[in-house]
This record gives sequence, C-alpha cells and structure tokens, in this order.
Amino acid sequence: MEFENLKAVIDFAIEKEKEAADFYEAASEEESMSGVREMFKEFSQEERKHQAMLEKLETDGIDKGISEYKFKWITDLKRSDYVLDTEYKKGMGYNDILMVAIKREEKALKLYNALQEKSEPEDMKKLFKVLCQEEAKHKNNLETLYDDYMAEMGD
Repeated sequence: MEFENLKAVIDFAIEKEKEAADFYEAASEEESMSGVREMFKEFSQEERKHQAMLEKLETDGIDKGISEYKFKWITDLKRSDYVLDTEYKKGMGYNDILMVAIKREEKALKLYNALQEKSEPEDMKKLFKVLCQEEAKHKNNLETLYDDYMAEMGD
C-alpha cells in the first residue's frame, strides 16, 4: 500500500477508525445485555476519539500535532497471539467479545507497524508511530480487561 502524501495517510487512517467505530456501534445495537451494549459503545467512543485526533491533525497541521504527542512504551501482553481469529456473533460470552476486540486492535497495530516500516518521509513515519501507539494502548487496555475477567473466573 502506497500513499501519495500525508493527507492520504490521514484520510486512510480516519476511514479505518470510522470502520472500527461503526462495527462496535452496530454490535452494540445487536446485543440484548445492557453491560455488553455499553461495552461496545465504549469501544466505539474510543475509535471515535482516534478519528477526532486524526481529523485535528489534518486541520491543525501534522507538525504541530505530532510534535506535541507524548510517546511512551506500551507493553504488549500478547494474549491475542495464542488465539485464532474469531468473528463477532450476537450473544457471545464476555471473554469472547473482548478477544474479538483485542484481535481487531492487533490487526490495526500490525497494519500501522507495516506501513510505518515502508514509509519514506519522516513525518509519515511519525504519524504511523502515533497510530501504532494509539492502537497498542487500546489493545493493552482490552487485554488487561480480559486478564482481570479471566482471573475472576479462576483461570
């Protein structure tokens, strides 16, 4: 995948965030359990935050937005490394729903990492690095929820 310029990268990333948010919103409408519905709505809101961040970068300028971004190491708990891809199905258990979300974040992180490695201009590399960190944070939060839940279940 090649991009003509930085705007094309941002537009691509915005579309990916919209797709993720739309997925979680649609899933929230399918669920009958209020707790699961709320969890999906929260996931959707997180994706919308990423979308808003990207839109702000596009309007305010990439240099300013990236220069103010604080990078920090995000630990990968690697829970999804040992699980096959699973498609969301209405009525799934909480742990399965979390794993579907974790796998989605894992795929986004891998995509942005691959694009970062292929990027030439430094500002494009930095943008993908920002996107990687955002996806890594989200994945880490979901994996922590998953671990906590499984510990409560005695696993």
